[in-house]
Amino acid sequence: MALDFRQETFRDDFSFRNSPHAISRFPFPFWEDQYMYSINIEPHTAGKPGSVYEFPIDIDEHYLAEMHDRALVLREDPLRCQSLPHMITAEWDLLELLMESLARDYPDHFALSRDGDHWHWRNRPMKIEQKFTFGNVATLPYPPMEYITRQCQGDFCLIDQREGNLWLDAGMVTTQADWSLDFDLGMNFMEWHGPVPIAHEIGVMERALKYLMAIQVGRPVRRLNWTMTINPRLDTSPENYHKWGADRLTVTPANVGEKLHLRVEVQGLWRLPRSNAIVFSIRCYLISMNELVTVKKWGRRLPRVLKSLPEDIVTYKGLTRYRQTAIDWLARYDDGGVTSSGGDPD
Repeated sequence: MALDFRQETFRDDFSFRNSPHAISRFPFPFWEDQYMYSINIEPHTAGKPGSVYEFPIDIDEHYLAEMHDRALVLREDPLRCQSLPHMITAEWDLLELLMESLARDYPDHFALSRDGDHWHWRNRPMKIEQKFTFGNVATLPYPPMEYITRQCQGDFCLIDQREGNLWLDAGMVTTQADWSLDFDLGMNFMEWHGPVPIAHEIGVMERALKYLMAIQVGRPVRRLNWTMTINPRLDTSPENYHKWGADRLTVTPANVGEKLHLRVEVQGLWRLPRSNAIVFSIRCYLISMNELVTVKKWGRRLPRVLKSLPEDIVTYKGLTRYRQTAIDWLARYDDGGVTSSGGDPD
C-alpha cells in the first residue's frame, strides 16, 4: 500500500492539514452525544481496511513530517528519549515489534530481512538502510528504542512489571499532551496517573492496573484518549509550555475553526516476549474544527459532548478558556438531528 506523504509543519507556520481521506479515517472518540468517562479498553485487533485500526502500527500521510518534527524536538531536548539500564532487552523487543509490523503491513515502504541475528532494515521514505546484529547495540547508530522510534509515528513508553505494579522505565515521548517523560520516568502506575480526575475516586485505576498486568503476549489492547490543542502542534510538553501555553488566549469566534484542533490518541499496549515488559504506544491524530465539521455527524455531536463535560474534566484538559467559544461556533452545525451510535461517520 503506497502512501502519499505530505510536506507540512507542526510549528512556526503550522502548515499541517488533513486530506479528505485523512479526515474520513480520523478516530473520532465520542460514541454518543454525552460525555461518558470510561477506560474504553478493547482488543487491538485488525479494523476495517483503510481505518487507523487496519494495522497494529498506523502509518499515514503525515509520516515524514512527523519524523522531521521528532528530530527537531530531540535536537532541542535529548531527554525526551530516556531508558533505564535494565530496559535494554525491552528495547530490542520494541525494535522487533515495530520493524516486523512496518515491513509486513507497508511493504512498499519498509523491508526487513533476517539471517539469524544478522538483520537488514530498509526504510525507503526516510532513505535509511541498516545492517546490524540483533542484540548488539554497537551495530546501530542509536540504542534500539531510539533508533526505531525515530522512524515510527507516535510516542512509545516501555513499562516494566515488578513488585505487583507497572513502572514507566523507558520512553520516546515528543508528541505528548502536557506531561513529561523526564518527570515521570521511574514512577509506578498510580504515581504517573496521579493527576487524572474522577478515575481514582471511582476505583478505575485499580481495575485498570489489574487488567494491564494480565495482558498476554500476542493479545494487545487499545483505547482512545482525547483533548484539544490550539494550532496543530504535536509537542505540547511541560518543558515547552512557554511556547504553547499562551496559545489558549488566542482563540476567538473568528479563528476557532482554523486554530482549535481535536487531539485524539490511539493508545496501544503489547506484552513483549523476551522482557515481559509492556510497550505503551501513543499515536496522536489532529483535526481542526473546520475539517471536523465536514463530517456532519461529528459537527452535530461535538458541541453536545463539550456541553456535557464535568468541570473537573474541563480543568484537567485545559479547556476552560475556549470551551464556550468552541460550543458557540459549533452550534451552527448542530441541526438537532439524531446521531447514530459509534464514532464512525454515517
